[in-house]
Amino acid sequence: MPKKDAVLSEAVDLAREALREIAPDEQVGEHLSVTAEEDRLHTHRFAADRPGYHGWQWYVTVARAPRAKKVTVCELGLLPGDDALLAPAWVPWAERMDEQEKKELAAAEAAAAESAGG
Repeated sequence: MPKKDAVLSEAVDLAREALREIAPDEQVGEHLSVTAEEDRLHTHRFAADRPGYHGWQWYVTVARAPRAKKVTVCELGLLPGDDALLAPAWVPWAERMDEQEKKELAAAEAAAAESAGG
């Protein structure tokens, strides 16, 4: 299990500042958590107060070199939280068709083949 790093854990203001590059201040909510991903690599999460994104969270991953005090922002973005509304899994059109649609499609294809061949 990675060790929690005090310097990275306290870099909440830096993480919030980095999010200003992609979101207005009013869309970045409260600081929710900080997670040690690896030694000297942590991810800060903030509530996303963005219209249409209920339950989503902003994240900012930060790191630092051994014995260095300077924190670097590695990446940032928006991820769904546990209660986020997500689109359903994509289902191919052929699998979404009901039996009547399949019969109609087969009849149309047969008629097209017959008229093309005759």
